[in-house]
Amino acid sequence: MGLWSRFTRNMRALFGGAIDRIEDPELILQQTIRDMRDKVPGLNNSVAQVMATEKIYSRDKARYETQVVEFDAKIRAAVKMGRDDVATTFIGQLQMAQQNLQRTTHLQENAAVASQQALKARDNYVLQMKRRTDEAMQLINQSKQAKLQEQLAQTMQSFQIGDDSSTFDEMREKIDRRAATAEAKLQLGTSSVDSQMQEIEQEAMQMQLQDKLLEYKQQMGLLPSASGATQALPAEGETSTNRSPSIINEGSSNN
Repeated sequence: MGLWSRFTRNMRALFGGAIDRIEDPELILQQTIRDMRDKVPGLNNSVAQVMATEKIYSRDKARYETQVVEFDAKIRAAVKMGRDDVATTFIGQLQMAQQNLQRTTHLQENAAVASQQALKARDNYVLQMKRRTDEAMQLINQSKQAKLQEQLAQTMQSFQIGDDSSTFDEMREKIDRRAATAEAKLQLGTSSVDSQMQEIEQEAMQMQLQDKLLEYKQQMGLLPSASGATQALPAEGETSTNRSPSIINEGSSNN
């Protein structure tokens, strides 16, 4: 292996990876699209020159055709007038015009073919450019999507779900404990008030029951009267005028 080959191989091995890393596919594709578009004006100019050449040959052909007709008419007129010398001169000019017409016709035909080929090549290039542009745009979109996915992957790698999960669990436990403590305190306060109210209501009920019991005992004469004369108390819903006669008589006999 030659020295130059070894040197170029080492250079490719040394800088190839670095070049691959710094190359941005989006920028390269965009530059490629710009380069293709920049070639279109020059291509159109070349096609226009070929078409202009064809048009020049077409005009020259038409001029030589006119000359041939004119020289033929002049030759006929000179022969008719007996001017052979003049007719001979016109014949020489006619032959020259015919030669020019033949040569120009050949050139014009070639120029017409070249124009058609140039137009076809220009159209093919434009079509290919559009196809390549669409393909490049698709690749650019894929490159952008790949970049977004890479950024997302890097974000997910830097996001340590385990550490944050332990933090959430710790805070959840503290909040649950605080809520449970507040609920227990509220329950204790409510139960204390409720128990006191229940005790008061029970005591009041017992007092009412005792009063009723005493009332019945007094009505039935089972308890001594404090004033020496037991007077029956009216029951609930009764007045002194509609008490039971038996109760009144019993009270009287005791007196």
